[in-house]
Amino acid sequence: MTEVNAAETVGEAAGRGQVLAWGLWDWGSSAFQAVTLTFVFSVYLTDKVGADLPGSTPASAWLGWALAGAGLIVALTAPVCGQYFDAVGSRKRALATLTALTVGAMSLMFFVRDDYHDLWLGLALLAFASATFELAGVPYNAMMRQVSTPATVGRVSGFGWAMGYFGGIVLLLICYAGFLAGDGDTRGLLAMPTDQGLNVRLVIVLAAVWFTVFALPVLFAVPEMPRTGADPGAAKVGFLGSYRVLLRDVRELWGQDRHTVYFLLASAVFRDGLAGVFTFGGVLAVTVYGFADADVLLFGIAANVVAGAAAVVAGRFDDRIGPKRVIVASLAGMLVCGLALLMVSGPAMFWIFGLALTVFVGPAQASARSFLARLAPPGREGQLFGLYTTTGRAVSFLAPALFGVFVSTFHSDRAGIAGLLVVLAVGLLVLLPVRAPARGVAADM
Repeated sequence: MTEVNAAETVGEAAGRGQVLAWGLWDWGSSAFQAVTLTFVFSVYLTDKVGADLPGSTPASAWLGWALAGAGLIVALTAPVCGQYFDAVGSRKRALATLTALTVGAMSLMFFVRDDYHDLWLGLALLAFASATFELAGVPYNAMMRQVSTPATVGRVSGFGWAMGYFGGIVLLLICYAGFLAGDGDTRGLLAMPTDQGLNVRLVIVLAAVWFTVFALPVLFAVPEMPRTGADPGAAKVGFLGSYRVLLRDVRELWGQDRHTVYFLLASAVFRDGLAGVFTFGGVLAVTVYGFADADVLLFGIAANVVAGAAAVVAGRFDDRIGPKRVIVASLAGMLVCGLALLMVSGPAMFWIFGLALTVFVGPAQASARSFLARLAPPGREGQLFGLYTTTGRAVSFLAPALFGVFVSTFHSDRAGIAGLLVVLAVGLLVLLPVRAPARGVAADM
């Protein structure tokens, strides 16, 4: 595997319609990420379905084990899946199949009633959907090269991230207002009955329809990737043989372009820190800065708007000055805001410095994706993004672990912020020596 100049690209530059179609998948995917996995169905499983679960193990622990199992499957299969999708020219077909499996599992969640006997069905469906959703991200991210040029890959990546943020906000507001708000036997403006969790189960059906509708455009607007000879033998070997091809390619990568390996390691660390910011932000807002529970949702909406808007703006800087500089500046900005949060108190200060911190989250995420897209040899993007997913999974324990260690050591939830900052700082330090990828000449989309 040799380093390829970013001016070399696969396929033709896409028009705005194809870029929009590609970004709509991100918009639609928020139906799983925000509604199903984060805010609605997982909470329903632990708070309602598993509330009366017999035994000493709570439903939340079973949820953790189920998602950990899904994560392990993703970590072990993502690189060889991406490698195979590249080799046989089936990125779009793979994206369609994995999206359909995710949507199918979401639809079946309608049958998970508010009864602990249904907990196991709910956990199995959520774990399955989590695995297929993450694997769908491999061909989706690889397709970014097909809808951009070296001069526009940064803004295209930022646009995709922003679509995901804004899509999640819109759908959450629809679900909350229509199905979940209020008290009593019916909820929301649509007066949905709560018996057997019907209102929540209908939310997941709506989410499945939402994902389906917005996933379709990319399947019609963006052409399939043609087969290439970029990875000899990858299309003909069996499942186990795919790992031999992967090991061969990783050895070549290490021998010829170690900076790609260094970037995969650095991005895995700082991406886990970014995830930790959103995972523990709501908890810290309530326990440390005195937020009311209702204000957490408002802050979450504001944070997603800020992160999405910043990702769009930073995409243009990415194309002009390069993704590495955007990531370095973003991580440095997060460290400054995080240190300020360690020293201030009260809701007003969290609104100021917490939102300032989220300004840098979207740009760091989007530029990490464009960084790898610029590094990937034409025809091998899927394999690289598979490794990107795997390395991220391999270190996904860092932010939660250090958050817990600092909280336990100093007996203070506030100290957990320092644990997250350590993860971000380590990621920044590992990134600094990495050689920046080549860039194309700036051009308007």
